[in-house]
Amino acid sequence: MTLTEKAVRLKIFTGEENRIKHRPLYEVIVEEARNQGLAGASVYRGVMGYGANSQVRTTSILRLSEDLPLIIEIIDRPEKIERFTDFLSENMTEGLVTAEEVNIVIHKHNKGEKQ
Repeated sequence: MTLTEKAVRLKIFTGEENRIKHRPLYEVIVEEARNQGLAGASVYRGVMGYGANSQVRTTSILRLSEDLPLIIEIIDRPEKIERFTDFLSENMTEGLVTAEEVNIVIHKHNKGEKQ
């Protein structure tokens, strides 16, 4: 898959404990992104953060949290990201989603490699 120079980066801010039908939300999101043929998805775990309820989540040994912040990033063409946000709107119960235009500088994909 080759991305054009202009794309959209979707950022989904959520927590480790958020679920859809007993499955971790981030797993469901990445699986659905793959099912919809999006270029790729990455999940990042935060070491500290807070959301709408202002409750601080941290990896600090004194205040160890099991609900650390997560950011899921997906970059693809605007029309594909728009379709994916429909899925998020229907299935997310908690979190924040942002979208911004990005410029693709380099995108390489070796078709001969196994994935």
